Amino acid sequence: MADITRRLGWRHLRGAPTAHIRHHRGTRLLHDGPGLSFWFRALTAAISEVPVDDRELAMTFHARTSDFQDVAVQATVTYRISDPAVAAARLDFSIDPDSGVWRAAPLEQLGTLLTETAQQHALDVLSRTPLSAALVDGVTAVRERIAQGLASEPRLPATGIEVVAVRVVALRPEPEVERALRTPAREQIQQEADRATYERRAVAVERERAIAENELASQIELARREEQLVDQRGTNARREAEEHAAADAVRAEAEAARTVRLADAEAARTVRLAEAEATRSVRLAKAEAEGAREVGEARAQAQAAWLRVHGDVDVATLNALTGTRLAENLPRIDSVTISPDVLTGLLTRLGTRE
Repeated sequence: MADITRRLGWRHLRGAPTAHIRHHRGTRLLHDGPGLSFWFRALTAAISEVPVDDRELAMTFHARTSDFQDVAVQATVTYRISDPAVAAARLDFSIDPDSGVWRAAPLEQLGTLLTETAQQHALDVLSRTPLSAALVDGVTAVRERIAQGLASEPRLPATGIEVVAVRVVALRPEPEVERALRTPAREQIQQEADRATYERRAVAVERERAIAENELASQIELARREEQLVDQRGTNARREAEEHAAADAVRAEAEAARTVRLADAEAARTVRLAEAEATRSVRLAKAEAEGAREVGEARAQAQAAWLRVHGDVDVATLNALTGTRLAENLPRIDSVTISPDVLTGLLTRLGTRE
């Protein structure tokens, strides 16, 4: 549909790229082509809009086969308007100058023409074909016959119509007939399914038997290997016990030798220590004896010197020295208490001496 706008008594048309516009004013053709855009006056303009894109026309119709069975045909025809001028001259594609809508229904006329033509050729081929053949090869035969019929139809080129492609979607019998036709096939399929089930069960039983035999053989083999394993474990245990005993013997011998070596080393060490201690004791004894001898000699010399010194000194000096030595050896006296009796005696003695 063209896009038309109004401006002060004028109209502006803007067409789509897939629409062929023909603008007449009187007997003159002013504009002719797809996707046009122009101004015009509504009272003097005659405008046609012809679609030039590919269009799909779906059709469904019933036919009867040679064995008087009804079938439903579903087909699709793709067509285009190859000559817009011829189509606009043969069909009414004029549009309203105010709204841009077609005044008539040209596409419905084209659909009716194509549908009736295709139906005529389809009925012609199906009327000579039995139902079973029609269901097997009818789709291809009907498609080819419709395509040939539309290509050879003189009215289509005269109207500017070009058929692009023809497709037959389905060719179906009546529901009761279809169910009756399905029954033998279903029975055969069921028989095949049952036979497949029986064969599958037989194969399953055979496989179960093979599996059972394999399991039994596996159990026998496992028992035999278990017996070998028990024997091998016993051998390994004996070998391990012998190796442990040998290792214990070696360890005992090594421990005994180590103990003997330690005892010998300890005895030698003890002997060395005893010898060293004896040597040290002898040396100490000798040193002590030597020191005692030297001390005795020194004392003897000192005593002799003391005696020599005191032999040359008079008695008064010796008494003084004795008193001094005695005073040095007396304990410390903090205080002395003299009773009258002692003082009287001392004074008496001092007076007598005088």
